[in-house]
Amino acid sequence: MINVNKPRVQATYYYQLSILDCCIFAAMFQIGQYQELEILRDRPPGLFLGDEDGNEVLLPNKYVPETFQIGDMIRVFLYLDSEERLVATTLTPYITLHEFAVLKVKDVGRSGAYLDWGLEKDLFVPFAEQLSQMRPGRSYLVYMYEDPASGRLLASEKTRKFLDNSVLTVEAGQEVDVIVAESSDLGVNVIVNGRHSGLVYHDEIYTGLKTGERLKGYVKKVREDNKLDISLQKAGYAHVEPNAIKILDLLSAAKGYLPYHDGSDPDDIRRVFGMSKKTFKKAVGSLYKQKLIEIGPDGIRKL
Repeated sequence: MINVNKPRVQATYYYQLSILDCCIFAAMFQIGQYQELEILRDRPPGLFLGDEDGNEVLLPNKYVPETFQIGDMIRVFLYLDSEERLVATTLTPYITLHEFAVLKVKDVGRSGAYLDWGLEKDLFVPFAEQLSQMRPGRSYLVYMYEDPASGRLLASEKTRKFLDNSVLTVEAGQEVDVIVAESSDLGVNVIVNGRHSGLVYHDEIYTGLKTGERLKGYVKKVREDNKLDISLQKAGYAHVEPNAIKILDLLSAAKGYLPYHDGSDPDDIRRVFGMSKKTFKKAVGSLYKQKLIEIGPDGIRKL
């Protein structure tokens, strides 16, 4: 067991690779992703790590764990540093290759914006990949990809072009993971399972949604052109239970009584309960059948 609390030489040199070599190594090593690599040897600039194919990469001193043994396996993230050299880090980035995330702009330069993604070198967004000019301090939903020409990791705000509905991997009724994207005339566009585009219609949105918010959704309908209608609630009576619990919680907070019933205004129902009047009536009916509430002409009461 090696204890690196002993002084380590902070070397000013680095193993030298040309940009072409870096691109080749990046392709071998799955740049932009986590990888389990073996600790091969300890040298002044840090630990040299390797995979089963004989490829090697440096883990600089500042990321070396306090204790280690030659031959140990270590989980690292691989990317190109500020000098375009392949490097490993034990830091945790906010986004990995082929993923979506909301990131904050640190600075804007002549060629594009620089995002904070949790690593020393900022993540670059070319102007051509921005929907509108990004501003420092603001956060944006982006997708991270590898530039095939340079091997660099880049981000794009034009997330829709990285989605594909030509061949669907989901079907009607299936539960899916959704990421809230941008608003449209019909509703809110969402990213489905990180690979497809979908739409939640305005009249099925009962709470505020934030760009980049991650939610569970359900495929309501698959259209002939493979467009996906997404609901944030299960279809039919399958979603009554969680809404019924929500009504009970609101009743408890209101000391057991709420002045809402079948004849209440739909906008009041949506504002107070965060659901449509149809959903409210189903949930209230379920609670009534279970003898958890009573329904009167002036509202509902918890039993």
